[in-house]
Amino acid sequence: MAREARARKEIDKQLAATGWLIQSQNALKLDAGLGVAVREFALEKGHGRVDYLLFLNGQPAGVIEAKPEGTTLVEVERQSSKYVEGLPDWMKPPVYPLPFIYESTGAETRFTNWYDPDARSRRVFTFHQPETLAEWSRQVAADDEHPTLLARIRAMPELDETGLWGKQATAIRNVESSLAQNRPRSLIQMATGSGKTFTAATICYRLIKHANAKRILFLVDRSNLGKQTKLEFDKF
Repeated sequence: MAREARARKEIDKQLAATGWLIQSQNALKLDAGLGVAVREFALEKGHGRVDYLLFLNGQPAGVIEAKPEGTTLVEVERQSSKYVEGLPDWMKPPVYPLPFIYESTGAETRFTNWYDPDARSRRVFTFHQPETLAEWSRQVAADDEHPTLLARIRAMPELDETGLWGKQATAIRNVESSLAQNRPRSLIQMATGSGKTFTAATICYRLIKHANAKRILFLVDRSNLGKQTKLEFDKF
């Protein structure tokens, strides 16, 4: 089996596991479910074929560009963008160009949400569920000024320092600034007894309240820290 065929086989498996119905263009049934992924979809002349065209509620919403394992995916992002501009005339996408763009080898997947301000690709562990993309689309319809988590983080209100020590406030501001610059990883280094847990709890609280974050994993390595963390969250 060729490397690209192996990649598509793995992509098919991941799409099915996340709730997508996989179809071919000559047997379209877009009302079969919320999310439909159509293989090898022929675009307008000069635009070739898109490896997978993603439909939500029967309307085109994104593409997947499949590449053999070992391909440097950041180098094919421009190719994916070209595909979203070649849709047939009979299609009336609600948003154009299409907002949800993936590049994948099956072993590695990158994703760009073009609803984000200053959108850029990021690595994801698999494809999003159709329900997730549909919810993001609804959020855009409800608030086109701040439609995504990144946009809402950038619009968060100024931190109220009441009850915070100076270094706690600095840490919170720095993390929020880093997130607003679309940097998904941050490291806070604070001395023992300086209020690290309350600092982290405050960051979580502000992301949930002001940026509408849906889920935040707060991981501790000892049971007594779990109890301490709950006490800190109980203050909000």
